[in-house]
Amino acid sequence: MTITTIGIDLAKNVFELCGLDDSGEIKLRRRVRRETLLRAVAEVPACVIGIEACTGAFYWQRQFEALGHEVRIIAPQHVKPFGRRQKNDRNDAEAIAIAVVQPRMRFVPKKSVAQQDVQTLHRARRRMVNHRTALVSQMRGILLDRGIAFGQSITRARAMISRIIEDESNELTKLCRETLSSLLALMAEIDMRVREFDRRIDQVYRESEACRRVGKIRGVGPKTATAVVAAIGDGRDFDNGRHMAAWLGLVPRQHSSGNRTVLMGISKRGDQHLRTLLVHGARAVVRTAVGKTDRFSQWVNELRERRGTNRAIVAVANKNARIIWALLAKNEEYRPAT
Repeated sequence: MTITTIGIDLAKNVFELCGLDDSGEIKLRRRVRRETLLRAVAEVPACVIGIEACTGAFYWQRQFEALGHEVRIIAPQHVKPFGRRQKNDRNDAEAIAIAVVQPRMRFVPKKSVAQQDVQTLHRARRRMVNHRTALVSQMRGILLDRGIAFGQSITRARAMISRIIEDESNELTKLCRETLSSLLALMAEIDMRVREFDRRIDQVYRESEACRRVGKIRGVGPKTATAVVAAIGDGRDFDNGRHMAAWLGLVPRQHSSGNRTVLMGISKRGDQHLRTLLVHGARAVVRTAVGKTDRFSQWVNELRERRGTNRAIVAVANKNARIIWALLAKNEEYRPAT
């Protein structure tokens, strides 16, 4: 029995294996529990192992590679077309095994423990920021229900809510003031935790040579640089910069047929957090390019006048994604246009 490819349907406790030979015939079907998975995989000669991108995928990738196998991580949406009949673990493992050997299949960039650590920092910070946004919205709603309104801004909320609580001339009751004070104190604690995460991200940025090179790009700061490097590593999983931009969802969606080409808005595929960071950085570039005379700023200004601000922002984000790929994949320094 010669097995060249194994598809593994990952789970928490029970895993399904499906092994194929060179001709695509199924030579192995096995259901194992978590504690016996590595032993079962070690019994198979070195081959290609396909797994879906999910929680724990990168951990198992490292474990299987330590046993001498080549691991390919595939996005679930690319596996679905190869599923047959009913959906169950057995059929899912077979679909993964078939999908992973397709000649034009795209795979998820692998991640080391260090890359996952940086992603953990970003996810924890994003969770705190989301909590803070929800908290400010709740306090604004409480005050609006009492006839007190102010503009939408975290900075404005910090200044206004404390003044409103201290203002004895408004109609807030003692209980409402105490409740708002507790919520305001909670927001201050969240602010402290966000600053702590920012400090750790800045430390990662300073210690990483790749992040520092990427951080020299206009519109790319420590947060964007560390997040991108943590997500794509050296960028060599992509053939070129456009493939990376497409992976980030920064290229147009197509709905074309025959000689009729229809391009719509950006696809918004891939990692929403990375795309958001690049777009926010591009927004700052477009805003500050006004009045500048360097070649890049002139291109931005002409694009904004011709296509509008929003399209110019996405175009700058797309260009930055391509530049990031070039710096990482070719190990080059950033050379700004003059």
